[in-house]
Amino acid sequence: MQEDILIRKLHSMDDMIAVEELQALVWPSSDVDIVPAHICLPIAENGGLVLGAFDGDQLIGFLLGFLGTDPESDRELAMTALKHCSHQLGVHPKFRNRGVGYQLKSAQRDHVLGQGVNLVTWTYDPLLSVNAHLNIRRLGAVCQTYIRNAYGTMRDELNEGVASDRFRVDWWVSSHRVKVRLAQSKEPLTLEDYTKAEIQVLNPTKMTDDHFRRPAEDLVEPSSVLAMVEIPIDYDHLRRENLELAEEWRSQTREAFEYAFQSGYIVTDFVFTKSDQAARSFYVLTYGEATLG
Repeated sequence: MQEDILIRKLHSMDDMIAVEELQALVWPSSDVDIVPAHICLPIAENGGLVLGAFDGDQLIGFLLGFLGTDPESDRELAMTALKHCSHQLGVHPKFRNRGVGYQLKSAQRDHVLGQGVNLVTWTYDPLLSVNAHLNIRRLGAVCQTYIRNAYGTMRDELNEGVASDRFRVDWWVSSHRVKVRLAQSKEPLTLEDYTKAEIQVLNPTKMTDDHFRRPAEDLVEPSSVLAMVEIPIDYDHLRRENLELAEEWRSQTREAFEYAFQSGYIVTDFVFTKSDQAARSFYVLTYGEATLG
């Protein structure tokens, strides 16, 4: 994690224009999907949040979020059901994997707690292991909602070619789970720990001739408190090299997650191994963890 990164709230039109320009670097070839400066500014001025991460004078990361309520919330209870909707988080390609996203989310948590709000939600592609590691493992968010093709056909280079399925995660920012994860006060379980416990993998995989893993045709039905679902260690690389297999992973994990969520399981952890010969990554699902806050 870089110690010299400055995180601050953005308020000026110049700041928001810089956010526009950074979006174009993060999600190239998709001008129509960029949130314009004249939208970012009123969000920041009316209870929402636009954060910037700076290396010196250079904007290298941003976060955009706003207040909302869950669609299923009772209208009369809207004030007690407020949440913060975290819409975008982007980091300059040259500054990725340096803890910038984590610092932005930590600052977001401070802001939300200051507003008296306890829940932050956002979506992300469940097949992206880097995002899963940040969102689930490090921040302590959980997930029990799978959205098929959430944004339809996406046109940017990072998303084109496959269905835009998404997890909607719940980040209970004042919960014990989140406090423990952020404080790193408890040694996290590893993939080896879960493997020794003989936890079921709902989607067994095998290695292909081109050194990619292929998910099995038949899923395993969960039958214990804990289960795991494997995802590709580098889905972006897989999508570029073998689009057909990437689509197969999307279809098979969609089925696995939807069935698990309908059966009462919740994503509570994410683990991986960095072995060069057999790098693998897994979500951990827990049954019946209904009290998430």
